[in-house]
Amino acid sequence: MTSQDETRIRQIAAEMRDAMVAGDAEAIVGQYAPQMVKYDLAPPLRNVAPLDAGALKTWFATFDGPVDYEIRDLEVVAGAEVAYTTSLHRLSATPLGSSESFDLWFRVTVCLRKIDGDWRVTHEHSSTPFYMDGSFGAALDLQP
Repeated sequence: MTSQDETRIRQIAAEMRDAMVAGDAEAIVGQYAPQMVKYDLAPPLRNVAPLDAGALKTWFATFDGPVDYEIRDLEVVAGAEVAYTTSLHRLSATPLGSSESFDLWFRVTVCLRKIDGDWRVTHEHSSTPFYMDGSFGAALDLQP
């Protein structure tokens, strides 16, 4: 991995974070490669390219104001043509009609390929752990 590759991949992560805070669905989807596969927190189990910004715009509209978004512990591993990142993400927002915001930590793995000389996101996997005590409830109370 060259320092230029790592710097560019970290820049993409920062741009996607900034786009989340700005509610800029087009900027987020603009980082995706044409053959994108996304395993998101929301259904369905698998989203396949081409992904458009419409669903993301609809989701942003469910909040009263902007979302707060943080990426922590970003690790980057890159070869000449393929790279991946792992990180912890925090989403905080206030749903429409609610006076209370929520705070959610979850895990994200992003895979990238160098396409036409620049890194593009080809796969994104977000997950929330669940309690294996028989309740199978999402572990929404975890924090790093």
